[in-house]
Amino acid sequence: MTLSAVDWLIVAVYFTTALAIGLWASRRAGRDTGQYFLSGRTMPWWLLGISMVATTFSTDTPNLVTDIVRQNGVAGNWVWWAFLLTGMLTVFVYARLWRRAGVMTDLEFYEIRYGGKPAAFLRGFRALYLGVFFNVMIMATVTLAAIKIAGVLLGVPPLWTIVIAGGVTVVFAALGGLTGVLLTDFLLFFTALAGSIAAAVVAVGHPDVGGLSGLMAAPEVADRLSILPDFTDPAAFIPLFIIPLAVQWWSVWYPGAEPGGGGYVAQRMLSARDETGAAAATLLFNAAHYAVRPWPWILVALASLVVFPTVESIQEAFPGIAPGILGHDLAYPAMLTFLPAGLLGLVVASLAAAYMSTMSTHLNWGSSYVVHDVWRRFVQPDASERRLVLLGRLVTVLLMVLAAVVALWLTHALQAFQILLQIGAGTGLLFILRWFWWRINAYSELTAMIVSFLVAFWLELIQPRLFPGLALVPSTRLVVGVAITTAAWVSVTFLTRPVDDATLRRFYRIARPGGPGWEPVARRAAAAGDPVPEPAGDWTVPQGILAMTAGVLAVYAALFATGYWIYGQWALAAGLTAVAVAAAVALARIWGTVAGGQPRSEAGPHRDPG
Repeated sequence: MTLSAVDWLIVAVYFTTALAIGLWASRRAGRDTGQYFLSGRTMPWWLLGISMVATTFSTDTPNLVTDIVRQNGVAGNWVWWAFLLTGMLTVFVYARLWRRAGVMTDLEFYEIRYGGKPAAFLRGFRALYLGVFFNVMIMATVTLAAIKIAGVLLGVPPLWTIVIAGGVTVVFAALGGLTGVLLTDFLLFFTALAGSIAAAVVAVGHPDVGGLSGLMAAPEVADRLSILPDFTDPAAFIPLFIIPLAVQWWSVWYPGAEPGGGGYVAQRMLSARDETGAAAATLLFNAAHYAVRPWPWILVALASLVVFPTVESIQEAFPGIAPGILGHDLAYPAMLTFLPAGLLGLVVASLAAAYMSTMSTHLNWGSSYVVHDVWRRFVQPDASERRLVLLGRLVTVLLMVLAAVVALWLTHALQAFQILLQIGAGTGLLFILRWFWWRINAYSELTAMIVSFLVAFWLELIQPRLFPGLALVPSTRLVVGVAITTAAWVSVTFLTRPVDDATLRRFYRIARPGGPGWEPVARRAAAAGDPVPEPAGDWTVPQGILAMTAGVLAVYAALFATGYWIYGQWALAAGLTAVAVAAAVALARIWGTVAGGQPRSEAGPHRDPG
């Protein structure tokens, strides 16, 4: 395909606007690291929430959803819909705790929670592990999707895609810091949403599809429409529904859906004005991410089954596509080739927006780890703020280069998604409990990180080659990884010395998590003449879980109601809409109890031990 003059004008206006925002924000971002990485902790909740939504809509997301729907039907999306439980738990239990901690990055948490050399090592090692290795892998999969889309839509070679899209992204991300990212995300969110809706309208209106009625009647999608899996087939409902809801959501660490919060979600919460803002931002993110965005992608995926029913039909339509990257995920960009002039430019701009939003967030987040948790903590503690900001910009460029190199080597984003899930399998419960159980220590986290990586390496790469007859399906590998990793870190927790009481008391005074898990610390503190606030006084987890339940019910009901309105099942759609409204009203009534209200703890703002 070739873009018309109108299409190029739309794309050019978008890129120019994004660069202008980055340049405008560069002066403020250059003041100090607090501005560059956290926007001075003054950001409004709605801007932070929209930024989270924009970040999680990357170029690989519609491709991934298309791959899932074409192979496992709409019900296959439970593999990521289940993470709503994680998100709502973060909203109503952990958002206020992160904001109280007063740290610059979530990795700084380790030294206020555990203290000592093991915590310092954990902080530095995890900064490089997540900020460089893990982060580069994520950005590479996003860039791979951009390469595939540009190749199908425009015939652009991979290197040129990286040079143009990556070049613009790294410039505005390096200049504007988090403020530039947040402001640009606001623009990107609406651009990306409009583009995905336009793509769905055109896909459903394709002559071979025949509109919504034609799509619903098409034999190619008859067994793909159900929102719930076939409960008479254990091979379908166990991996697609039971494991995600019973195991995956609380046990797996995945960027953007970390149990207990973390990563760029924690960065946004730490940038909020206060605890209430942190909770409201995360609530907006989860509502929009799960209830608003999925259906345009799903509709394109379903329509693609009519137009391109098999991978071979995609290859026949696009003979120039390299066999190594051919797969069901290419059906999404293949459907975009039917867009008319003007709309094509909007959708290309929306996909560029999705790419830039995700990449800029990961670049700024990864840079914050390298600068704050490695360089300032271990290399040059007395470095000036201006020098650290400059270093942050240089690291941003370096991370982009590394991601580009890895992207040219990758072939399939879905495989990378499964590997990343497996690497994080078994670590999630630790991230949930470490706030509320005093016994967890730095060795617990080190064990969880190392064991989960080794298990993933064995199950994903070694066992299938050495023992192909014993290879496990992805869902079974996930459960095995969770079981082994959890058993390992829990055992190490009891076999190693606990964190010293002075560090535990200091952490409790800062975060005030409350709960029975801190009562032994409180008793010892009182006996030593150094009492801490009564744990029960700060224990709002029961109310938080109640609010979480209402939030999950409201979002799932809205998500499913939207689907049934589209399917034309009016009674079911109306009933679910009523459930969504009722749950939202119940949530509003208990909001004040669980959303927090004070920006800092009684102990005052935290100071980094580095």
